[in-house]
Amino acid sequence: MTATLFTNARLIDPEAQTDAPGSLLVQGGVIEAIDAPAPEGATVIDCQGRALAPGIIDWGVKIGEPGERHKESFRSAGLAAAAGGVTTIVARPDTAPPIDTPESLEFVTRRAADAPVNIRHMAALTKAREGREMVEIGFLTDAGAVAFTDGVRQVADTRLLSRCMTYARGLGALIVGHPQDADLSRGAAATSGKFASIYGIPAVSPVAEVIGLDRDLALAQMTGCRWHADQITTARALPALRRARDAGLDVTAGISIHHLTLNEYDIGDYRTFFRFTPPLRSEDDRLAMVQAVADGLIDVIASFHTPQDEESKRLPFEAAAPGAVGLQTLLPAAMRLYHGGGLTLPQLWRAMSLNPARRLGLPGGRLSVGAPADLVLFDPDAPFVLDRFTLLSKSKNTPFDGARMEGRVIGTWVAGRRVFGGEP
Repeated sequence: MTATLFTNARLIDPEAQTDAPGSLLVQGGVIEAIDAPAPEGATVIDCQGRALAPGIIDWGVKIGEPGERHKESFRSAGLAAAAGGVTTIVARPDTAPPIDTPESLEFVTRRAADAPVNIRHMAALTKAREGREMVEIGFLTDAGAVAFTDGVRQVADTRLLSRCMTYARGLGALIVGHPQDADLSRGAAATSGKFASIYGIPAVSPVAEVIGLDRDLALAQMTGCRWHADQITTARALPALRRARDAGLDVTAGISIHHLTLNEYDIGDYRTFFRFTPPLRSEDDRLAMVQAVADGLIDVIASFHTPQDEESKRLPFEAAAPGAVGLQTLLPAAMRLYHGGGLTLPQLWRAMSLNPARRLGLPGGRLSVGAPADLVLFDPDAPFVLDRFTLLSKSKNTPFDGARMEGRVIGTWVAGRRVFGGEP
């Protein structure tokens, strides 16, 4: 394979937490050297001072295969990911039927093999995601599952969840929880408060998240398992998370880019593209979450890409399907945090690339010698107005439609092979 030298680049290194000019030599699908001269015959790419960073690892992506291919396929998700600087998708198991057996996992693994980006899969934690019976965690791990989760369905049976955690600990498997009390959250479409009351939207208190988190952290402490909260979205939950870290528990937490950049008032005139699970929080909560990412208390930022068709969104707000597409909008949405002064580019890439790789045992997320040449070249300052119909996902449900944004992907490489973009 011909060597490629990225020169005149602004290197974003999430491991060293540096943002500095330099060059990067890629050969054989890996990073060969930093600030090295171009070998004879190498392809030279002049980055023109733009940012070069590890490819984003987007943890928690919904893909419609099997069962809902009309919403998203592996091919369309892969194309959207490449256009958004995402080089690894970590897919959710909440498909139809769910990914809860080695056979179903092997099927989707084969289907995903032709995508232009890496696709890894989580498996369901309970059979059919019904919270009644544990899946074969050992067999699914052997088949390639990187983590186990029932998605936005909380396992209500505490005894069953404790058994799952105990079994997972023996295998070193990672469990991903959705810390929302299921009973309190049922039917809710907004965060409780004056705004939800005025608009007449069924609402839930942020305390539902605290209750769910407290229970799962107590079980993680009791069993000693590896545990990750998919989304922490309220400031009230942060003290419990901090206490767990201080106590030495092997726990981490994530948040969606939407909860970091939007708040409850964005619902506006019942705009269903802003319907999420958990619901959008207050501005005070949003700011607290940005600070938690900066402090390292929240480890992961993800898009939580959830494609929904037009019919699922053209409904009354509380009846509309929750979620938004995000593979192609994660990077420009994250630039809002950078330009707003909340997070630096190295801090963002620590949460969007390095930390997901470390937690899931994946090889990417770094700009060091020997790391996979999964890279994104982008201009963090390039302005544009987002038109949802230009997105490459099959579904177009984005809250950023018509929004003025900054941050354009120039090129994306997976194992040194360009999968998006032309010359800088």
